[in-house]
Amino acid sequence: MDLPVLPPVSPMLSKSVSTIPPGMSYEPKWDGFRSILFRDGAEVELGSRKERPMTRYFPELVAAALTELPPRCVIDGEIVLPTENRLDFEALQLRLHPAASRVAMLAEQTPAAFVAFDLLALGDDDYTGRPFIERRAALETALAGAGPTFHLTPATTDLPTAQRWFHEFEGAGLDGVIAKPLDLTYQPDKRVMFKVKHQRTADCVVAGYRPHKSGADAVGSLLLGLYDDGSLASVGVIGAFPMATRRTLFTELQPLVTDFDTHPWNWAAQAAADPDLARRYGGGSRWNAGKDLSFVPLRPERVVEVRYDHMEGRRFRHTAQFNRWRPDRDARSCTFAQLDSPTVFDLGDIVPGLAEPQ
Repeated sequence: MDLPVLPPVSPMLSKSVSTIPPGMSYEPKWDGFRSILFRDGAEVELGSRKERPMTRYFPELVAAALTELPPRCVIDGEIVLPTENRLDFEALQLRLHPAASRVAMLAEQTPAAFVAFDLLALGDDDYTGRPFIERRAALETALAGAGPTFHLTPATTDLPTAQRWFHEFEGAGLDGVIAKPLDLTYQPDKRVMFKVKHQRTADCVVAGYRPHKSGADAVGSLLLGLYDDGSLASVGVIGAFPMATRRTLFTELQPLVTDFDTHPWNWAAQAAADPDLARRYGGGSRWNAGKDLSFVPLRPERVVEVRYDHMEGRRFRHTAQFNRWRPDRDARSCTFAQLDSPTVFDLGDIVPGLAEPQ
């Protein structure tokens, strides 16, 4: 490649704030795989937030880039997968498959789209040192003829509109709002933008733990469950504890340790029968196929209140955060009924054409 900005590039990042700050440019926060796309003629490369190449997993995006994008450009955006007029992160995760034949099949059956929100280079020009307001204007021009696979994210400088987006767009699977200073230059791997995400709480059953990677007598993460018609479903984990707390938890949880014969989850057996099913319900990772699926099962008696942003299907989309213990709650009372359900919103009303079949 011969571009003014060459791969790999770490994307510019955002820091969390509690309210939408005034006087900025606002965009929906998309829920997918962050990616910087590089095109130099017939060469197309998709990078990721951690600079891992994503190109092989999304051949349909490579093909579309050759027809929808300028011949030489570097564009920051999000790889998303729309299903039934909302974003489907679970289906997007399934696209990260090691087998080339399955990659090709999934590219046809569940094609992804790319939502662009920043411009790093166009032709021979490096835009990273220019203010965001200039980059946005150039991006709008560059993508004027794009579609149906590449889309431009909506943007506004009107604070009330951004506040409305924050509440409405969650119903289409979006993640909040991003705020960008109008004079902001592109700063790779720096948290210089702002993000406002939904925050909620839920009372969950602690159904197991994974030991800390240090090998010490300490808890690495707690496995959370909620009841649904009498069955305990895995909904996510919490794991951000000080080391002293991890050791204390390890000691406190030992009286609850049980075996899998009397426990509702047995992911080791599930993994042998269906690796995709095991990953979907809390064990393993497509980025790390060798990740240990095992955990220490606990009698599901202890209840913890956690903070979370939103659900993806029947699981927390991101790692939940510890709030407080709830010794006053009966574990069986911790059900899905306590969770908020956002009002349904049509993805096509946010970006026309995005929810249509590719």
